[in-house]
Amino acid sequence: MIIHLDLDCYFVSAERTRSPYLKGKPVVVVKSSDRAIFSKEDTKCVMTDRVGGFNSLFQHEKQWSPYNPNQWKKDFLDEQGKVHGIVIAKSYECKPYGIKTGTTLSDAFRMCPNLLVVQGDHLFYQLTSSTLREFLQTKIPVLEQYSIDEFWGDLSGWVEDEDVYEFIAALQEEILEKFDLPMSIGASSAKWIAKVATDFNKPYGITLVPKEKIIDFVSPMSINDFPGIGKALSKRLGSYKIKTLGEVLDSALMLQSWGRVGEDLIKRISGTDRESVNPSHDRKSIGISRNFTATMDRNEIKRRVIILSRHLSHTIAKLEVNPTTYSFALKYNGGASSSISTTIDRVFSETLMRNIAVETIIKIDNFPHYGIHSISISASNFMSATKPKTFSLFDRDDDEKSCALGEQITKLRDKYGVDILRCAIEKG
Repeated sequence: MIIHLDLDCYFVSAERTRSPYLKGKPVVVVKSSDRAIFSKEDTKCVMTDRVGGFNSLFQHEKQWSPYNPNQWKKDFLDEQGKVHGIVIAKSYECKPYGIKTGTTLSDAFRMCPNLLVVQGDHLFYQLTSSTLREFLQTKIPVLEQYSIDEFWGDLSGWVEDEDVYEFIAALQEEILEKFDLPMSIGASSAKWIAKVATDFNKPYGITLVPKEKIIDFVSPMSINDFPGIGKALSKRLGSYKIKTLGEVLDSALMLQSWGRVGEDLIKRISGTDRESVNPSHDRKSIGISRNFTATMDRNEIKRRVIILSRHLSHTIAKLEVNPTTYSFALKYNGGASSSISTTIDRVFSETLMRNIAVETIIKIDNFPHYGIHSISISASNFMSATKPKTFSLFDRDDDEKSCALGEQITKLRDKYGVDILRCAIEKG
């Protein structure tokens, strides 16, 4: 049998492990600008493990202190008295007030004046998730981390079906006692049904759906409750007056005519997909992005692009991958944005990454009279044994020299920190 484990309100729950005062109260975790990465002083950071869909990246350490109800004013209130910040997680106690992920902090306060606010600490959440994963690997023989707060486990040959409920109930209790983290768990013969079972009974619930009861379990559910049915597919199903998962199954012949999308959906909803728990996934891309207070200073934007490309380059070097496609995006005041992707078949190096980043950001800056408040850089289309690339012979000598230099730089940064070697422009 396959089980799905989902930490309840993970970011808030993680904060409550170190600040018990937050328990039982309406709490939001709020995203803020990353001031550390763009500092002109050396800062301490940690390269975290990959957690599910979250890529390994450097996270800057934050000095933690006991919860202060007024700390949010220093973090999210500017000199003009304007409240900044976006809610990225909320406790169940926020639900009656209508606060959702993506709500602005100013709106959240209007909805709930007694709201408690915590500044997000993603490094802490990733490290806590990694520690939990290590524990789960001692309990579950085949474990897949789906996201920072979700896991699948395959108990086949490890726990008899009739003992699964007892096993996951004990596991749920042990996680709460050991980590102080509430977790909901679903179980079924199929991977995606197990996930639906988890969502069916939250928080801190347990739901087991035997194979013979899958159809009865899913049939009354809304199509929007099934993972993988996004806005486009929901709209398409809605155009045929299909509102429940049972109606999807009743329309199986029509959906099969949609090709792979329809066929896979039917299999997942009926629990016949036979998708296995996969402990490892091939990496598709790696990226870094930061939001900050908007600036008109293009020299400062160039400096920040170089800093981000340095962090991304070191991560790529540590992961030992060779990307050939690079994507860049800028966001401006007023909602405008600009982006582009480019493919360059060359041996990766930090010098190459930096040069491409600076040249491309200048190229896509289509709104020079607007302030920029966000920069995103990502790399993908990795070379592999099954996906070989033919690199440019004209740049071979330069690339090999840059690559050799990069290897020495990586060793230095491993020993002394990612800020030990920086471009002069980064110091200002």
